[in-house]
Parts: sequence; structure tokens; C-alpha cells
Amino acid sequence: MDPSTIPNLPATTSAGGQLSPWGRGGNEAKARVVEAVRQSQASTTTRAYRSDWNRFARWCAANELNALPAAAETVASYLAEAASEPREGMGPYSPTTLRRWVASINFFHKAAELPPPGTSQLVASTLAGLQRKAARDPNRRSRQREALLLDDIEHILVTAREGCSSWVDQVRERRDSALLLLGFAGAFRRSELANLVLADGRMHREDGLHLRVRVSKSDQSGVGQTKVAPFGRGHHHRCPVCAYRRWHQVVCAFDSGGRPAVIAELARTEPFTHHVCRDRGVSPVDGLAPLFRKIDRHGNISESGLSGAAIHSVIRMRASASGFSDEEVMMLGGHSPRAGFVTQSLSNGASTHSIMRQTGHKSPATVEIYARERNPAQNNAVMDLGF
Repeated sequence: MDPSTIPNLPATTSAGGQLSPWGRGGNEAKARVVEAVRQSQASTTTRAYRSDWNRFARWCAANELNALPAAAETVASYLAEAASEPREGMGPYSPTTLRRWVASINFFHKAAELPPPGTSQLVASTLAGLQRKAARDPNRRSRQREALLLDDIEHILVTAREGCSSWVDQVRERRDSALLLLGFAGAFRRSELANLVLADGRMHREDGLHLRVRVSKSDQSGVGQTKVAPFGRGHHHRCPVCAYRRWHQVVCAFDSGGRPAVIAELARTEPFTHHVCRDRGVSPVDGLAPLFRKIDRHGNISESGLSGAAIHSVIRMRASASGFSDEEVMMLGGHSPRAGFVTQSLSNGASTHSIMRQTGHKSPATVEIYARERNPAQNNAVMDLGF
């Protein structure tokens, strides 16, 4: 939502020539407040709220109902219709989506200093009923992404390296290798990967690579978290720091000299047959430049970073190219490396606390969901009954 349109922000001057409520700064002071309000929501949340509100407003207009203020009956009818609305190949809207719609409607009402209709008992009961109905639907499909374990990722990346036929392919392979291995080792959300800049990475002589997450889904205020990608102790194909070094080398070359510098760098680099994680690195031209970026068909590396959706697509594309079936690929996405980290850590006997240190989860109950859904035999008494 654009904060400058929020009704409860007063004008810069008062009627009758009185002093502005914004103080001597006038419009400048108002602009600062508007920007602060804008930053109070994550950009993805702001976009989702605006999209959800526009959909609700169109529905109200089509049904000759008020959107602002909206009656509780209007919101309840809107949700019930959406939950039964057939969508080609996708089924009805999920209860999670419906709850987000209610949050969006409430947000716009609060911004206009109006009672939020989503807090009414009628809307709450409607949501609860739709949740129970969805839970009993035998055709309901899980939206959880399948986990990519370390062996899966190694297979995907070895296939990618073997399939390189040009220097542009090599550039993309280096980026995607770093994306997948760091995503797994750091248990990164795709939004966290998308937000990484070159200055967020710092080599540690004992630990490996420290990566600073400045903001995340569960840390919108920016307390921050440092994640660790350790030096690989086994095969170089699965070393996250090697993957980071190889991609970082290409990015720094491009930022300093463009395509010619990248081509020259690749030409003089030895084949990737051993660990390079402890090699001396180079300093970036601009530490605030995105780490993971778009690459065009000519090998030019964009100044803008990959979006979360692009990361999702890269993972699916690489899995498909490595032999995953279409059905398997459809169950993968940007969350798969993170899910793989939790799943494999649980299988290896890691404690919930140690997993949470890397994932950033706030509650052990969230980690337990992974155990139930992706590794139900782990620490399950049924495995000790003597069958």
C-alpha cells in the first residue's frame, strides 16, 4: 500500500492558517514519515496486500457492495465463494490464501481508521469452517516442497558441469552451483538468498564462509543473523565454499571488466578437479551489489539480483535437466534446499536447537513439522516394536 494515500495522514497545513502538524519541516517531514510507514511492511507483504485488496475491491464492485468500509457479511460471502470457485488445474483457493486476504482487508480498513471486518466472529467462523472442509477434501494437494538432500544436489550440479558447452554455460553453472549449495548449507529461504549482497560474505579461516542475513521473513526488524557454510571435508563437488569462490570470482571479474574479463578469467582458471575453497579471493568492486544475479544469453551479468521466483525456476530447471521426472520437479522449488537441510540434519541426529541456530526458526514446533512430514520414521516408537 502507498502510505501517502492513507486517509489518517493529515495535510501539511491546517485550515485557518494554523501551524502544520508536521512541524517546520512541512512536506519534507511528511515525506520522512511516509517513507517510515512504507518500510513498516516488507516489500513482498506490501505487494501482496495491494494485490489482495484490488481483487476484493473488484469483487465488491461486481456485486454492488461496499469495499471500504466492508461489512462482515460481505467478507464472509467473498471467502465462501472463493473457496468453492473452480480454478483450472489448481483447485479452489487454500485456507492459507483466504487468511492472507482477510489480513489485507483488515490492513486497509485500519489504515483508513475503520473497524476491520475480519476480526468479527462471523468471518472467523467462516474461515474455520472452510479450513475443516479443505482438510477433509481427498483431492487436496500438499503445497509443501519436497526436500533436496545433499546427494540430490551433488547429482544435479555434476550433471550441470558435465553439460557445459560454452563459457556462458560455465557462468550459469557457477551461479547455480553456489545457489544450491549455499541454499542447502545455510538453510536459506529463497528471499534471503535473493537479498544477499557481496559484502554479506566473509571468509573465516576455521569455519569457512560467514554469510550475514540482514532481514528475513521471521526478522523484519533487522536484528540479523550470521549463517555458516563450512569448508567441505569430502568431495569438492559438494563443498559450499568452493561453489561460492567459483561464482564470486566470476562476479568480481564482470564488475571490474565486463564480459572480456569473465572470458579471460575462465580461460586461465584450472579445471575444477579439486578444492578451491581455501584459495585467495578477490575484493568486489561494489560490496553492495547483489550476489546472485540474472545472466542473459550473451553471458552479461545483470546489476539487479535474482528474484525469489527466479531462484524457484532455476532449481526446477536444474532438477529437470539432471533427470528428475516432471512429477518430481513439480514438487520442488525455492524452499527445497532449506527443507533438505532440516530433513538431513534430523536424519543425522542433530538436535532441534542446533538446527534452529542455522534455519532461524523461532519455535521447535516448526522444526517438528519437518520431522513428521518428511521423516516420519525418525525417533518414532513404531520402529522399535520388533516387526
